[in-house]
Amino acid sequence: MRILQPAEWSKPRGFSHGVEVDGPGKWIVLAGQTGGDEKGDYAPDMAAQVGSALKRIVKLLGEAGAGPEHIVRLTWYLTSRSEYEAAGPGIGAAWKETLGRNFPPSTLLYIDGLVDQRAKVEIEVTAFVPKA
Repeated sequence: MRILQPAEWSKPRGFSHGVEVDGPGKWIVLAGQTGGDEKGDYAPDMAAQVGSALKRIVKLLGEAGAGPEHIVRLTWYLTSRSEYEAAGPGIGAAWKETLGRNFPPSTLLYIDGLVDQRAKVEIEVTAFVPKA
């Protein structure tokens, strides 16, 4: 994979504008993962929910023989701009703990709500694992 970064553009923080994927391999597409834990319980704060969603994503990628480094796209659905902005440091820590220094292309959308009313975030993932 090659990060797409035009020289004249400022480098984005926390994501990439795009990636190029070339060659044989397998695609992994995950359904949106919310911030609930294994029992279906939700922490009350957004940072904890993002951390849970990211852990679920890493677990699912592992089931396919992949890791965070294979993520080529994230789509975030968030229920509150103000909660997201206030949770920035906690979200950054959760990101570092689960995804490390990988910053794939991301889209963030603020929406009215998710299916489970306790959920504050849902994250969809597309990943690509090149053939060895």
